[in-house]
Formats: sequence, C-alpha cells, structure tokens
Amino acid sequence: MYDPTHLRTFLAVAQTLSFTQAARRLGLRQSTVSQHVRRLEDAAGRQLFTRDTHSVELTEDGEAMLGFARRLLEVHEQATAFFTGTRLRGRLRFGASEDFVLTRLPEILEGFRHDHPEVDLELTVELSGTLHEQLAAGKLDLVLAKRRPQDPRGEPVWTDRLVWIGAERLRLDPDRPVPLIVYPPPGITRALALEALEREGRAWRVACTSGSLNGLIAAARAGLGVMAHSRRLVPPGLVRVPERAGLPELGEVDFVLVHGRRPGAATSAADALAAAILSGGDRLHGRASGV
Repeated sequence: MYDPTHLRTFLAVAQTLSFTQAARRLGLRQSTVSQHVRRLEDAAGRQLFTRDTHSVELTEDGEAMLGFARRLLEVHEQATAFFTGTRLRGRLRFGASEDFVLTRLPEILEGFRHDHPEVDLELTVELSGTLHEQLAAGKLDLVLAKRRPQDPRGEPVWTDRLVWIGAERLRLDPDRPVPLIVYPPPGITRALALEALEREGRAWRVACTSGSLNGLIAAARAGLGVMAHSRRLVPPGLVRVPERAGLPELGEVDFVLVHGRRPGAATSAADALAAAILSGGDRLHGRASGV
C-alpha cells in the first residue's frame, strides 16, 4: 500500500521540515519530493503536511505516519537483507556528539545491532569538533555531529536553532559579564556562543568548563550560568533564558552525518547505519524515555 521510496521521502521532509532540504538530502528534484509526498497522502487518504511559502509543519496524521513509516521501512530493509543473502560484517567506528547522550539514539543503535549482529560497532562520544578531527585523521568511519552553518561537509539530519538555557531561578545582572557554561575547545556551540556575545559587545566570563554534557547540565541546574544549546534538546530541569535578559541571538546549527574514507566492509556498514539514523532521525529530537 505504501511505496518505500515515498516513505523515505516523507521522513526526509518530516525531519528537515523543508522540501528543499529533503530534495538536497535525497538527491532529487524538489518537484519529485512534492510528488512523492502527494502520492503518499493519496495512498493514506490524509493530509500529512500543512505548508505555505514560509513553513512546513506535520499534521496530526503526519505525526502518526512518522512511526508507521519508520517501522515499515525497517521491516522492508530486514526482508531485503534476508532474501538477498547479504550480511554485513567487520568493524564500524561510529562517533556521536555529546548532544545525543540524552536522546533516543541508543534505540537506533540497538536496532542496527539487531539487524547486523556480525558488525562490531565501536561507539565514541565526544565534542563535535573533536569528532570531525578524528574522522579526518582516519580514526572514525562515520560521525553524527554538529557543523558550522557554512560548513559544506556532511549529510543533513536536521537543522535546529540554538538558544540560551539555564536554571529557572537564574537571574542575570545586565551590568556584569555573562556567566558561561561551555564545552572546552574545539566545541562548536562554545565558539558560536562566544562569537555572538562578542558581536554584540557583551562582556562574558567562563563559569564552568566541562567535556561532559552531564557536567554542563549539573552546573546549569546549580545556577552557575547559562549555556548555548539546541532548542529541541533542552535537558530536563533547565529552561530557555527569557528574551528580557538581552542575550544575543545564536542562530542555527546543522546536525549532520559525515562519512570517513576507509574502504571495504566499513563503508557498507557505515552506509547501513547512516540509513538507519536518517530513517529514524525524528527520534533524535526528543529525550530518551525515563530521562
């Protein structure tokens, strides 16, 4: 009833909320993306997106289709692998940025391990900047991390706005330097936060530095300062800093998949994991259950 190609296109639009970005990710024309979505809507008999010249949003039926599309594609890929007799083997060195520690990425990795039990998956959790350096040095095969807005590397998973967050009770004194909670260099969010403050001529000081997301969260919950963070991944116990605090806009950041250059089995395994992440990318926008 539902064409897998149309389902993949639907997921790409749902994750990016952009027909243009979905077309770029899939290597299709925008008109083809629109046609795929229209045919899926015809098959479902429901409207899946509301769209105008400025925005694309999922309808309630579109939200429901997300889960169905992901599961249908997983079953389709499992059946294809089983009947073609292809079994992935070898070692896959996968790097994920700290941003995904509290998301449902482990569920995607668990599904990948179930589907490809003969792949030895090695996970590295690090700062985005560090992961990009390790990939360039040939130490990783696939990376899921942030990139700077003008950086051309990688396949977009989604784009999010960065916001300032802190403890709800935190109050900033406009006459004193902004207390910052940041990753150490080469953290991308750190660099963007400092650039934004310096552009506005706003004084700042580092109140806490930690290479661990849990360390930054603990400092923020204690009221030590503010931190720049993805709008869709705000940790529990923290809130967006109100606009009246006068902090500068931080802009957007892209979350991308970047492949390494090691040939052989690692390439096929990396392609399979990248496909699993892209098809289940909507699960990366929310916190893991129980967090």
